[in-house]
Amino acid sequence: MASNQIISIIVLVVTLLLQGNNNNVVDAQLTTNFYSTSCPNLLSTVQTAVKSAVRSEARMGGSILRLFFHDCFVNGCDGSILLDDTSSFTGEQNANPNRNSARGFNVIDNIKSAVEKACPGVVSCADILAIAARDSVVALGGPNWNVKVGRRDARTASQAAANSNIPGPTSSLSQLISSFSAVGLSTRDMVALSGAHTIGQSRCTSFRARIYNETNINAAFATTRQRTCPRATGSGDGNLAPLDVTTAASFDNNYFKNLVAQKGLLHSDQVLFNGGSTDSIVRGYSNNPSSFSSDFTAAMIKMGDISPLTGSSGEIRKMCGRTN
Repeated sequence: MASNQIISIIVLVVTLLLQGNNNNVVDAQLTTNFYSTSCPNLLSTVQTAVKSAVRSEARMGGSILRLFFHDCFVNGCDGSILLDDTSSFTGEQNANPNRNSARGFNVIDNIKSAVEKACPGVVSCADILAIAARDSVVALGGPNWNVKVGRRDARTASQAAANSNIPGPTSSLSQLISSFSAVGLSTRDMVALSGAHTIGQSRCTSFRARIYNETNINAAFATTRQRTCPRATGSGDGNLAPLDVTTAASFDNNYFKNLVAQKGLLHSDQVLFNGGSTDSIVRGYSNNPSSFSSDFTAAMIKMGDISPLTGSSGEIRKMCGRTN
């Protein structure tokens, strides 16, 4: 009898512990309706601002999407990339993957100002960036998805982590797979998210070596790119070229068709279709735009779940460029 009581007590304790753990998991989860009562006009406020910014400059859509990606890959989606450097604080904006290329901060700042007027001290910069990334894709004709929110803003940033964690334009396929795997994203997620390069532009410094030195490149495409990206380092370094040569301002699956035709702009683009393990995924997306869209949205949601600050962690910044 005594042993039965002991067993019952053990079962009860284990049950309570599991319930407690489940509650913690639930508490830490992001939801799509986190601000439905505390800031009901949030989504429309962000969407209006993003539409306006993208209408003024289509490239901004790719820039905002890239900001979100670079934020999430450094200690999670916590808005750390938005923090400006000061005399006493070194952020991520001057890390190698971001210096002279990360942009769109002013758009996020403008959205934050509008949101603060409507709902002061409620919505994090991390969430604004996540929503703006989705709205940028939609504004350029891409798929829609429900963005999970409830993130809080980091009080810190890491230039070192930005330098080491964000995959660069010269990455090999194995390096890309490893970088994405390190944050819980699969190889298929990686290929789908690389499809974000269907919009946006890149600087000559990022693709110069490819267009002059690599052989797995369409000759006419290389010649075209060479016209505005001179071989000599220091000459035309900042000259831009579209990541998707076919439809630079439309979110579609032409990026993958370009890879099949050996018209990937970056080395890290073309390695996805170069006789390796991801060729079949690229070919699938090139033939089936709906397959790409569904995988891309699923991967964006998954990426948005990387290590968010929730509950009482972090803060809700008043201004995105600095801590409170």
